[in-house]
Amino acid sequence: MTRVLIADDQPLVRAGLSALLAAEPDLEVVGVAADGDEAVALARSAEPDVAVLDVRMPGRDGIGVARELCGPEAERPVPVLVLTTFDLDEYVFGALEAGASGFLLKDAEPEEIVRAVRHVAAGRGTLDQALTHRVLREFADRRRLQPVTVRRGADVLTAREQDILRLLAQGMSNEEIAAELVVEVSTVKSHLARMMPKLGVRSRLQAVVWAYQNRVVTVPDGG
Repeated sequence: MTRVLIADDQPLVRAGLSALLAAEPDLEVVGVAADGDEAVALARSAEPDVAVLDVRMPGRDGIGVARELCGPEAERPVPVLVLTTFDLDEYVFGALEAGASGFLLKDAEPEEIVRAVRHVAAGRGTLDQALTHRVLREFADRRRLQPVTVRRGADVLTAREQDILRLLAQGMSNEEIAAELVVEVSTVKSHLARMMPKLGVRSRLQAVVWAYQNRVVTVPDGG
């Protein structure tokens, strides 16, 4: 059972998300917060497997809560899915930099939201498809916090890990990567498990962001 925390300042949204997620047999809503401070307190007491956060909330906003729950200083990291009505780049950048594993707009289909919660809880991460290329291109260009070279990827990763990272950045699932490389799915999972600690990331989405930042892959034009 995946334990979910929901934080949103709008009562109707809180109720809707709670009903949507609680209806799934593998999901349990263990906390519902109306602001960022309450969300942090509930996360510490309820110990959820994933937190679904709005961006604009009283007190600490969703980015601040994400930083608290899954940032580099978090003692017990909680994977975060940011769910918002706003697709402003700064919100997306802030969520990614805070350590969030996913970002979706609230107008996403219900099944997409449910799927995103499962993906984030499982460490896979998700990013609204309408934002992906634009966000990753801009993020890579503006957030160069480390040397941005293909060589850096070669220094950190094995050749097979680089292959898997490139396919991951194309949006492939473990099964699709395994078929492309003619290996077992378990082999792909093992490489991913070894790769992510090397990159200092906790989810597939963060690994993809790292790949774009370091020019291991590039964003196609026109995306």
